[in-house]
Amino acid sequence: MMKTAILHYSVPPVIGGVESVIEAHANQFIESGLPLKIIAGRGDISALPNGVEFVRISEIDTLHPEIVAATNLLNIGKIPDRFEHLANRLADKLRPELKEIDHLIIHNVLTKHFNLPLTSAIFRLIEEGVIKHMLVFCHDLTWSSPNSRSKVFPAYPWNLLKTTQKNTTYIAISQKRQDEIVETFCLPRLEVPIIHNGVNAQTLLALSDEGTSLIDRINLWAADLILFMPVRVTEAKNIEYAMRVTAALKKLTINPKLVISGPPDPHDISNMKYFESLLLLRKKLSLENNVHFVFESGPDPKIGFQISQQVVSELYRMADIMFMPSLREGFGMPILEAGLLGIPIVSTEVPVVQDLQINDALIFSKDLAPSELSDQIHAWINGKPEHRLRVEVRQNLTWKALFERKILPLLAEDSTL
Repeated sequence: MMKTAILHYSVPPVIGGVESVIEAHANQFIESGLPLKIIAGRGDISALPNGVEFVRISEIDTLHPEIVAATNLLNIGKIPDRFEHLANRLADKLRPELKEIDHLIIHNVLTKHFNLPLTSAIFRLIEEGVIKHMLVFCHDLTWSSPNSRSKVFPAYPWNLLKTTQKNTTYIAISQKRQDEIVETFCLPRLEVPIIHNGVNAQTLLALSDEGTSLIDRINLWAADLILFMPVRVTEAKNIEYAMRVTAALKKLTINPKLVISGPPDPHDISNMKYFESLLLLRKKLSLENNVHFVFESGPDPKIGFQISQQVVSELYRMADIMFMPSLREGFGMPILEAGLLGIPIVSTEVPVVQDLQINDALIFSKDLAPSELSDQIHAWINGKPEHRLRVEVRQNLTWKALFERKILPLLAEDSTL
């Protein structure tokens, strides 16, 4: 199994943009069952994910007194008398920590001027072969920064910040940074991948572990459109109509997901027959990967699965549309729940729609053909830039998606996971 280390000036509980990225990446390593060592000058193991090995080397910290003194001179173009001593000391301390490491992930150390003795030490360890492969995340570059460009000079050690090294991949966090890397290091654009920062979907959507596991099992992250029916399985809810709408949406070359949260009644023979007919219809329409009954989506599909109201609320937050094609309703409580959460509503004219004179929802006739409703929903999607952004983030810009699709392939190029 590959061994990876992350190196930066500081890590949590120090607060900062890079520190938060490192924490997110560390979480992904641990959740993937991969060993990880974090090396920094400032930070604490208590603020890092359980399972991470933490090594503190005080001279890596940009606020270390000797580093501060050296940087003050370097910023005005003077090389400190003790520069080589500091670089050698850092190399000596890093060497035993990195000799068994397959991949070193560095943030900013090779592109910023904050600790040039550390930058020099890293170069020495690459040349020695101690560092075998590096991924260099370039959040900022001193040579292209209008604020700090005056603090670097066209000579050693400042020129290390625009010198490429073997077995090193420079990673941009945006197209703008890619432009700067290409210009600064004279690298071909194709050799500089862009890996954006991501979001912690579980935190932002307030998902419990149970809710996250359910969402993972039915892979809602991959959906282009999530239709949520927070109802029990009964004929009055018109679930077969919802399935036909889903089939029509699928024909429009999108990946829809229909989620029905409630169970059938296992003690009602006719209700169970209705449920079984829905399963047959799902198969007939080739919607096995598009229509999900929570009842059959538990850890063991053979055992009926029911969820709490808390997890129902989590599915609401994941949904793009609250779908209510009911034939009969006494009131229509999901309309209010979706309204409070700001989720678009597609519904027949249930009593609550009439009572509250709701005009902002997509209200349709029970007699409307599924294909016609799917066309209306599809048109709605195309007219909502916020929906397109939501889908893009959901599918591609969570920390998990970025780690699995962008970072792991770079680490696996010459390693066995």
